[in-house]
Amino acid sequence: MVLTNSSKKQNEPKISRLSAKLKRLRRYPTTLIGFSIVILFLLVAVLGPWIAPYKYTDQNLAMRLQPPSESHIFGTDQFGRDIFSRVLVGSRDVLVVAGSGTSLAIFFGMLVGLFSAYRGGLFDEIVMRIMDVILSIPPLLLAMVILFSLGPSRLNVIIVVGFLYIPMVARVVRSVVLELKTRQFVEAARLRGESSLYILFNEILPNVLPHLAVEASMRFSYSIFLVASLGFLGLGVQPPSPDWGLMVGDARTWFHQARWVLFFPAGAIALLVVGVGFMSDGLRRMLLPGGVSDV
Repeated sequence: MVLTNSSKKQNEPKISRLSAKLKRLRRYPTTLIGFSIVILFLLVAVLGPWIAPYKYTDQNLAMRLQPPSESHIFGTDQFGRDIFSRVLVGSRDVLVVAGSGTSLAIFFGMLVGLFSAYRGGLFDEIVMRIMDVILSIPPLLLAMVILFSLGPSRLNVIIVVGFLYIPMVARVVRSVVLELKTRQFVEAARLRGESSLYILFNEILPNVLPHLAVEASMRFSYSIFLVASLGFLGLGVQPPSPDWGLMVGDARTWFHQARWVLFFPAGAIALLVVGVGFMSDGLRRMLLPGGVSDV
C-alpha cells in the first residue's frame, strides 16, 4: 500500500508525538523496569516447558526438600520436584488465566460502559445500579461463592475473573463516554445522519481505547493476584498444575523446614504484580492526556 503525501503528513505528527513520549519515558526507570519484567515473564510463559531443566511433574523422593543447589537452583519441594521448573511452567497458567479473565472483563465492560453512557436515562441508571451491587461484594468472597457452586477449574476461574472486573471497567468507560458524547465531532456525526453504532464504534471508541489500555493493565495486575489467591485457597487451577498460588498453599506445611518452597513461587507472584504495576504507570504516562510531564 502506497501512502499519499497527505497521508504521510497526517501520520508524521502522530509518529513524532509517540516518539516524544517514548523519549520522555526514559526519565522514569521504573516504567522501563516494569515493561522489562512483563516481557521477561511472557517469554518464560512461552518457552517455559522447553527451557525448564526438569519436567514439572517428575518426583524424586530421595531429593525431597533439598535447598537451592547447582542441580536445583530453587531447591526441591516435598515430593522432590524441581521448584525452578515448576515456577517456569507455572507462569503460563497464571498469565493465561489472568490474561483471559482480564480480556473478558475489558470486552464486556467496554460494551456495557459504551451503551450505558451513550443511551443514558433510565437504562443507564438501571445498568449502573446493577454494577454497584456487584461492586459492593468483596471480589474474593464473591469468587469463592461462585467457584464453590461451579467447581474449581481453569475455565471457571477465567469466567469468574472476567465477571468480577466487568463493573470496574464499565464505570471507567462510562465516565469517558459521558464526556466524549458532548464533543463537537460526535455532534457533527449526528448531523451527518450517522447511526448510533457508527458513532459509538467509529467516533467514540477510538478515543476510549487509551483509557481502556491503562485500565486493562491495572485489571491485569489485580487478576494475577486474584488467580494466585484462589489457587492458594484450592479453588483455582487444580493439581498437578504448577500454579503459583497452589504452590504457595502447599508450601505452608513445610515453611519452617524448607522456606525456599514458599519463597520462590511467592516471589514470582510479587515480582510479576510489581512489574505489571510499573507497566501500567508507564502506559498512563504515554497514553492519557497529561500522563507524561514535560518538566
